[in-house]
Amino acid sequence: MIKGSPLEIDFERLWKEAMFDWLGKMPERMVNDELEEAFWAQSMKKKKNKQTDDYAKKIYEKIKPHIPQDASCIEIGPGWGNYTFPLREDVKRLTLIDGSESVLSYLKPYFENDASVQFVHRKWEEADIEPHDVVIGVNCFYRMYEMKASLKKMNALAKKRAIIGLTTGPIQPHYVVLDEQFGYDIQYPRRDYIGIVNMLYQLGIYANCEMIKLEREHRYDTLAHLYEAQSKKIRSPQFDRAHVEASLERLIGFEDGQYVYRYPFYAAIISWEPVKGHE
Repeated sequence: MIKGSPLEIDFERLWKEAMFDWLGKMPERMVNDELEEAFWAQSMKKKKNKQTDDYAKKIYEKIKPHIPQDASCIEIGPGWGNYTFPLREDVKRLTLIDGSESVLSYLKPYFENDASVQFVHRKWEEADIEPHDVVIGVNCFYRMYEMKASLKKMNALAKKRAIIGLTTGPIQPHYVVLDEQFGYDIQYPRRDYIGIVNMLYQLGIYANCEMIKLEREHRYDTLAHLYEAQSKKIRSPQFDRAHVEASLERLIGFEDGQYVYRYPFYAAIISWEPVKGHE
């Protein structure tokens, strides 16, 4: 429970602290642009034929009603186009901003004959761009350290609507069992949508927030691979694999020759009408 006024809590400081790993070190990918570019270059090599994530369709269904007709739109951090492709169907003009050249190079061929799609190779914090009707960013804030400044920039450049999407917890249910029943230290998520909602509140922006329940699925060829993959968030220096097996026993199934682990997660859709005077 949060005690005292939320205005007294420095949510941006908490956001910054949560960017450090559990050993108190800033992960190199957070600050090394070359390493980040290498990550996206490798990721883009695996994508083809507008390959997007299934859950993104449900998220976009909730985003779409917030987009005015014939709008111009900025998308921050488009990645492999989960929201870029449907956005292009619903907006008049689309500007894609990304710090990764690999991301933009991947997307450009899909819009090579479309003059209404523009590409800006810049980090959001550094991009010099004119206001658009809508500014949208989904799961693109993980490297943004000065988060309030980034939110203020979204607010300033959105003429009609600003929209944020963020996938969130809860953590896989077996980790809760490992914590509460077996006493292991677990790497619970430390940055979440609620921090963004609270920072907006502190900026005088009363944003709407809608939660969408989704489902994640993991498939493994062997139980050994499943147990290995689903032990990575255990912080305790040593653990008993039998405890991992027990925590997962009632949660996994066997389908089409593979072991399947499904569990719920959520997405938050945060949106607001721009409030001027926060530039």
